[in-house]
Formats: sequence, structure tokens, C-alpha cells
Amino acid sequence: MKTYVIAGAGSRSLYMFAKPMASEWSDLIKLAGVYDKNPVRAELLSKACGHIPVYRTFQDMLAQTKPDVVLVATADHTHHTYIIEALRAGCDVISEKPMTIDEDKCRAILQAEKDSGRKVTVTFNLRFSPYFAQVKQLIADGAIGDVYHMQLEWFLDRRHGADYFRRWHSEMKNSGGLLVHKSTHHFDIANWWIDSAPAEVHAFGSRRVYGDRRANKGDRCLTCDFKQSCEFYLDAEQDPFLKQYYLQAEQEDGYIRDRCVFDDRIDIYDNMSVNVRYKSGALLTYSLIAYSPYEGWRASINGSQGRLELANVYRNADMSPGDSNWIKLIRNDGTVENIEVRVSAEGHGGGDAKLRKALFEGNLADPLGQQAGSLAGAQSLLIGALANRSIAEGRSLPFPCPGDWMS
Repeated sequence: MKTYVIAGAGSRSLYMFAKPMASEWSDLIKLAGVYDKNPVRAELLSKACGHIPVYRTFQDMLAQTKPDVVLVATADHTHHTYIIEALRAGCDVISEKPMTIDEDKCRAILQAEKDSGRKVTVTFNLRFSPYFAQVKQLIADGAIGDVYHMQLEWFLDRRHGADYFRRWHSEMKNSGGLLVHKSTHHFDIANWWIDSAPAEVHAFGSRRVYGDRRANKGDRCLTCDFKQSCEFYLDAEQDPFLKQYYLQAEQEDGYIRDRCVFDDRIDIYDNMSVNVRYKSGALLTYSLIAYSPYEGWRASINGSQGRLELANVYRNADMSPGDSNWIKLIRNDGTVENIEVRVSAEGHGGGDAKLRKALFEGNLADPLGQQAGSLAGAQSLLIGALANRSIAEGRSLPFPCPGDWMS
């Protein structure tokens, strides 16, 4: 039985990891502690998970529990701090995506992993969703031959998308913007399907809906004078989780969960387009918008022997798609095959539960390479980080070789 501890006590930490670890996986792992800079949230997570020990500092938790594995689910810009400290303490690390937010922090993580001899795993749950895994299997089986081009469009609705602009994610220094925080999922899937390393990145980005665009605004939804007329108004007092974990915890760290989506501190993009050239010669054309009338994604993958057409329009941010999805395979001779994929309506199309099984059960066969290490984490976040630089500098940028940093 391995000993685990958790850094971070937000919603992802609680629902994706802590509660399942304390219940369905308690026969295989020991959840020995939680740390969060906000002690109120840490105590609430502890209570929800059978009163696991709460530690006032991360260092105390490492010293007193001597864990085998540290699970990092803090704010993105702090991931590197906890990952590196855990590695140096002789622990393996499971990191929420993105592994970190920029090239310097990424390089430091890879160096610490190399020096420590320990292992970093990144939680790319979309790889474990049956739909995404079926696409990977089709490509691996040669259904469309060699991959030449992929077009991927991702759209967040005005509930899910807007929420990033209320939170810490809305500032580049905290999240690297949506091209790092959110798109790391999408870039990882593209890298996984294309099965090649990126070579060059060129991007464009703008703010068209959120940010400092409205005169009639307040500091936050809770006290705003314009709540009756604002289409983005969020009543956090009516959401039990937000009220308990954030509104009632503000006095500890001053973090405002319902900040105005038109705040002048917002500097991330809501309108993004990225082009990537891979070492194999394959091209990726990617877009992300955070203000769509509805939520979902569409993709097409063109190869030497045919084309895959993919789509998923879903009901909520957890990607609940209904009972099934369809993949259209179009061969060069014009024949068409519609492939049905049975999916779960919970946990990112069933990906969350399968990811937890791979993480906690261990030693499972992995023919598709669904389990992602630090190199996959680096390649996905660096596309986003370079995209941000490309937007700022107005030019195409060569992709670094994070594999060389590990050699």
C-alpha cells in the first residue's frame, strides 16, 4: 500500500482525486494528508474525505507523512514549486494539467526529475475517454494511413468559458492563459494522435468579449450594482460548494471567486488560433473560443489513406455527451464507415474513472500509451507557452526539445 498526500484543495482536487482516493481506492492507497494555503478549504476537504490529516505547511506534510506519491492540484503557477520539492524529497509526483505554465519552470521540473530519479505523471484524462482512445486506436491501426493534417476547433460556452475570467485563471502570471491552462488538454490529444514532436508554433489571440470592455461593472458579482442587467452574473451564494469553499474562506487568503469578467486586470485571451508544424511534417490548425452559444469541439484528421471526422457537442463542462458518439471514417475510395463509441455520461466521457484506475492500480497494460509522463506534459504546455510568445512577438517560433533537457 502506497502513501499519498495532496497539495491543493479546490474542486478538481476534491472530486477527481480526494473523495475517490478516500473511498473506492482506500484498499490500495493510504491518503495521509492534505495541504492548501487556505486552511478553510483544506479542512473542508478533510471532512469530506473521512477527516484525513490537514497540515499547515507543505514541508510539514512531507516530513511527517513521508509519502510515496504527492498529488499536486494547486494553482497552475505554483505547480513547479510543489513538484520540485516533492521530487527532491524522494517522492513520485502526479500533477494536474498543465504541468506548469512556462518554459523556465518546465525546464526546472525536468531537471529535478532527472536529478531525483523519481517520476512525474501528468493527468491527461482525455486520453482515457473511450471516444478519444478509439480515435487513437484507429490511427494506430492505419485506418487513414500517415497523418498529414489535423484541424481542431474547441468552443466553450458563456457559462464555462466566462468562469475562467472570474478566477485566478484570468491573469497570465497565474495560468499562462487558456492556451496553457485549457488548451494543454487539446494539444496533448493532438500530439498523441499525430504521434510526433512539435517543431514550430505560430499563433494569434485577442480579447473580444471579456476584460476591460464595459463601463457598468463592479469588482465582483456579489456586490455589483449591475447584477440585474449583467448576462454574466454569478450568484455564488446559491451554489453550496462555491459558498462554502470560497465565499466563506475569503478571510484566509483574500481570494475572490466571483470577480467581474470585465475586470481591468484580465490579460488572457478569449479568441485564439494556433498553427503547429510537427517534425513528421504534419500540420495542426487549432482554435479556441471562450464565448460560444454552446459547448463542444470538432475535428478532422486527414491522412494518406483517408479522413476521420469527429465531433462532440455536450451538455456541461464535464463533457457529458449522452449515451454514444460517432466517428466518421472516409476512405480514399469514397467508402464511409460510421463507428459508434459507447461513452459514459460522467467524468469527461468516462475518462476520469479510467485515469484513476491507471494511476492507483498500477502495472496495467498500456498499448495506446494513455499514461502521460513529464515529456508529454512538457510538449503540450510548451505549445501554449510558445503560442503566447508568438502572439506577443508577432512571429513564428521554433519549438524547443524538452527531451534533450532530460538526457
